[in-house]
Amino acid sequence: MSDSNKTLLVVEDDPGLQSQLRWSFDDLDVVVAGDRESALAQLRRYEPPVVTLDLGLPPDPGGASEGLATLEAILRLQPGTKVIVVTGNDDRAHAVEAVGMGAYDYYQKPIDPELLNMVVQRAFKLQELEQEKMQLMQEKESSPLRGIIATGSAMLKVCRTVERVAPTDVTTLILGESGTGKELLAKALHRLSNRANERFLAINCAAIPETLLESELFGYEKGAFTGAAKQTQGKIEYADKGTFFLDEVGDLPMSLQAKLLRFIQERVIERVGGRKEIPVDVRIVCATHRDLQQLIADGRFREDLYYRISEMTVLVPPLRDREGDITLLARSFLQRFGQEQGKVLGGFTHDALTALENHPWPGNVREMENRVKRAVIMAEGKRVTPEDLELDSGDAEQEPLNLREVREAAEHRAVVRALSFSENNVSKAAELLGITRPTLYTLLNKYKINV
Repeated sequence: MSDSNKTLLVVEDDPGLQSQLRWSFDDLDVVVAGDRESALAQLRRYEPPVVTLDLGLPPDPGGASEGLATLEAILRLQPGTKVIVVTGNDDRAHAVEAVGMGAYDYYQKPIDPELLNMVVQRAFKLQELEQEKMQLMQEKESSPLRGIIATGSAMLKVCRTVERVAPTDVTTLILGESGTGKELLAKALHRLSNRANERFLAINCAAIPETLLESELFGYEKGAFTGAAKQTQGKIEYADKGTFFLDEVGDLPMSLQAKLLRFIQERVIERVGGRKEIPVDVRIVCATHRDLQQLIADGRFREDLYYRISEMTVLVPPLRDREGDITLLARSFLQRFGQEQGKVLGGFTHDALTALENHPWPGNVREMENRVKRAVIMAEGKRVTPEDLELDSGDAEQEPLNLREVREAAEHRAVVRALSFSENNVSKAAELLGITRPTLYTLLNKYKINV
């Protein structure tokens, strides 16, 4: 069960029953509410999958009108929530009405914690199965590429581009910061191409010394240099009929750029120490985290080579700009590493999710992968904390999701700025805000702003 599936909202106005129910579900994160307004506030804040709802709520504790109105509001805000209506012995008709309105089940008082716990656990299980089914359907409909996890528009656009480019043989340049998954995209280009059954070979230009890189790329003839005991194919030749991925092409020495350019133009190579031209049919994919335009301006990268390798350019956004993907990736890594390490974790705490969202991720997806793996190994509790991730729990206040809170925060900032611009002149501030003076005085009182 994921971390979002561990919260139970108990809507009950009796403090004694609130305490009893809180302690009856010690394996869940229980939040309580005593009336409709607080119940809806807790629903927006925690998004609990399961709610127990007493129909007798104030201001109608003896009836069911307020409870039924609360049920209707809950299902309108969060239709998938499983609401278990708790009623008195003489409220069977209201319970049936509640089920007809969309309640998951009903339970009659007096409360037997063990029986109610069974009903609640069954509701959680059903909610979990429904979420898994929905997730599978979404993956089937919109899964961009195997091994790539994305829901945000920026990364989905990249995936769609890869899908369209893959069937062609166009030379492709993938640009992005280190750790953004450029090699995954290169493999996806190969996997979705007509060359998928042939080899995919990769070489990192920054990881091989310049003196060895030429022979690694193009191969060498016997006796070409000291230690060349036999004829050896290079990586490009070995990838014939397949895909050749040249990673960190921005680090390719100038001495080899001309030779690579000739190969891309003519599709023939010459081994080191050889004179024979060898034709090679291979698809070229390049990647780099460097600014190639700046390297060209600095005279460290050939402009003609740049235009050859960038027939199609794919720009991969950094993780901090992938809206909606951070939590999704973190949960995916948590599940994967939990299985690998044989640890059952219930997900991330609320503070941990806040820390994940607030972190700038300079190392991108690779950094997240390492942090989550370390957290799985080090976690002592049931859920991963900011300390396990070695992240600050967040001194900066998390931006609220509740629309009322967002609106009020924006109003407060606008009023303060207008007063600052007008040097605390209420009339001028009201004019700047486009409202009347009485309306501004109302806002000043509401937010307790002293002029």
